[in-house]
Amino acid sequence: MPDFDVIGRSKPKIDGRAKVTGEAKYAGDLKFPNMLVGKILTSPHAHARILGIDTSEAGKLPGVKAVITHADVPELKYGISPARWDENIFCRDKVRFVGDKVAAVAALDEETVYKALRLIRVEYEELPAVLDPLTAMNDGQPQVHDEYPRNINTEIHQHFGDVDQAFKDAYHVRTDRFVGQRTYQCPIEPHSAVSMWADGKLTVYSSTQSPHYFQYYLAREFGLAMGDVRVIKPFVGGGFGGKLEPTGLEFAGAVLSRLTGRPVRMFYDRHEMFAHNRGRHRQYMELTSGVDRDGRILGLYANFIMDGGAYTSLGVASAYYAGAMLPLTYGFENFKFDMYRVYTNLPACGAQRGHGAPQPRYALECHLDMVAKDLGMDPIQIRLVNARRPNTVTPNEFRVNSCELTACLEKAREMSGWDEKKGNLPPGRGIGVAVGSFVSGAGYPIYRTDLPHAAAVVRVNEDGTSATLYTGAVDIGQGSDTVLCQMAAEAMGFTYESMKIVAADTETTPHDFGAYASRQTLMSGWAVKRAGEEVKAQLLSMAAELLDVDASTLDCRLGVIFDVASGTARLNFTEVARTFFVKRGPLVGKGSYAPPKLGGKFKGAAVGTSPAYSFATQVSEVEIDAETGEIKVAGVWDVHDCGTVINPSLLSAQVHGALFMGMGESVWEQVVFDDKGKIMNGNLGEYRLPTALDMPKVTSALVHGEEPEPAGPWGVKEVGEGATIPTMGCYANAIYDAMGIRLDSLPLSYEKVWKALKEKREQER
Repeated sequence: MPDFDVIGRSKPKIDGRAKVTGEAKYAGDLKFPNMLVGKILTSPHAHARILGIDTSEAGKLPGVKAVITHADVPELKYGISPARWDENIFCRDKVRFVGDKVAAVAALDEETVYKALRLIRVEYEELPAVLDPLTAMNDGQPQVHDEYPRNINTEIHQHFGDVDQAFKDAYHVRTDRFVGQRTYQCPIEPHSAVSMWADGKLTVYSSTQSPHYFQYYLAREFGLAMGDVRVIKPFVGGGFGGKLEPTGLEFAGAVLSRLTGRPVRMFYDRHEMFAHNRGRHRQYMELTSGVDRDGRILGLYANFIMDGGAYTSLGVASAYYAGAMLPLTYGFENFKFDMYRVYTNLPACGAQRGHGAPQPRYALECHLDMVAKDLGMDPIQIRLVNARRPNTVTPNEFRVNSCELTACLEKAREMSGWDEKKGNLPPGRGIGVAVGSFVSGAGYPIYRTDLPHAAAVVRVNEDGTSATLYTGAVDIGQGSDTVLCQMAAEAMGFTYESMKIVAADTETTPHDFGAYASRQTLMSGWAVKRAGEEVKAQLLSMAAELLDVDASTLDCRLGVIFDVASGTARLNFTEVARTFFVKRGPLVGKGSYAPPKLGGKFKGAAVGTSPAYSFATQVSEVEIDAETGEIKVAGVWDVHDCGTVINPSLLSAQVHGALFMGMGESVWEQVVFDDKGKIMNGNLGEYRLPTALDMPKVTSALVHGEEPEPAGPWGVKEVGEGATIPTMGCYANAIYDAMGIRLDSLPLSYEKVWKALKEKREQER
């Protein structure tokens, strides 16, 4: 491995002190003079026509400063995917799920706001609702959106190679069906936004994963130039995909602020978050594969239905990701993917960590274990037979550069003691394996294809003792501010401790698409590296002038400028930077990054393309209580091919967090609705999240190829979302190994396990 000074080391988080002392301010903490409180009135019905809205009594309530409905806001539809803009700020003709946006109030305080909401009278004509995605496309079903017949939001049909012939040639063909449940991101911080106007300019402080997306969509909705909209991200208490797109808070808050001439703080409570946070889709997944005698996959057919809820959100991309990511891990040539993402009268689903891919991966990893059992093969062996190799191309034309999946599998087998344990554990105890892969940034933007994906500026401060990184990248708790400052310092030859950062403010930081698709370390990292290298080049030029030598004979590391040949220190960063400022002006470096053209020419080819892909293997060992169905995870072994590591402690935190999230979705988490489409467990008491006490011992390791990832700065790849991809399948396979019964729907709850064991005992009698 190359010798680095700053990257590759576990530096403390640059925002750590502010967060642990309470100094950090989140959007909900902000206070401004004359600020009002705003709330949105939501629908009590899953599907109903709006016949009339009477706000007169609410408007008379003392302390109420504004009440607005669809008549007071732009009619322009919005969304996050340009292919499907289908949402209005407030419902204009009918509501489409319990919680849909109807009106909003701004008042002096929360108590008055809630009183005013209760005074708004809405006359509804309740309509039949479609709540089951499996029947949503049937003739005669209620239409969620009239412009989308049969409630089909997104329809995908892709066929690469000849799957039918592959099945004919196969030694063994198998079909299995699985169900993935709706889940919710559960960030600690609920959505909140403060909007204000001054001199015709809108400023919004928002808990967002992408300020520049928000800026674009707010400007579009209100007919403003982008320069007349400023979006500022305060500290963010978690996002996981749910804070990527603008919500009703930003739009309604902007209108209320303009009407009142005062700042307006809008927020969702925890129950409202379940309806508006755009969590993981419920998916119905049928997989058919054909293999030869050695277990080599000849062809795979994925036939899926996805419950999208009432609006598109990021669902078009999620639908494509569900199938597009399946061929990444295994080297087969024939692949067919059919998908229907359907509208229902339930809350809209969008991007949750892994963006459509974890549930299909769960299905494929379970399916592959079942194929291995049919063939009498070891589950790790069938994966080694099929594992993708480096410098290959998937059937859907994703180019894979570095890929150490084989090494991941072999390392996980060794670490976990797989060979000794598999088939030799006591009754009720089992071991399972699964693999995964994910993008290191999407190869396409959601808007403005003419812009770079990331840009950065580094400015050395005038006394030369510190430098400030300006970036539109967004730290949502994962530590990107820290990682990017490490990358800037490494590129400059400076020290991390002397770095400062200004991030995610559309007025002061250059364009960046933000925190999604595990993109920031690679894409924002390239921009930061190039900006830092430009600073270093200017600094060495100044030093060469002072020393009367050629700049190519000098280098700078950790703030010391030295002679390359002898290693002799000549000058320090600070004194040269000061001289530069006097003689040449501000010492500033700029950098940007746009990925190369990726993917094929077929419909949807760009979705899932990436400059680089991570790979991972997880093994878990579980113990099941036969009397209660309780699942105890005894240990997890996790191995990643994620390229060069910038900050080992933050990488470890990402892996542990991903396992926590995947474990919760595997065993406990599920959003539950009644027969009217109302959420029944929209709180953290009944939505069953795991706790720290449920976390097993995790043993992690990394593998590296002979050559670094060529597409990443210093060879970096992602780990944040990729670490979640194998977890559901890994737990499911371990549970099957322990109990001898395959559960085909998530979550793999204690109740399901108990019931399956009970039925098994009855059959054995």
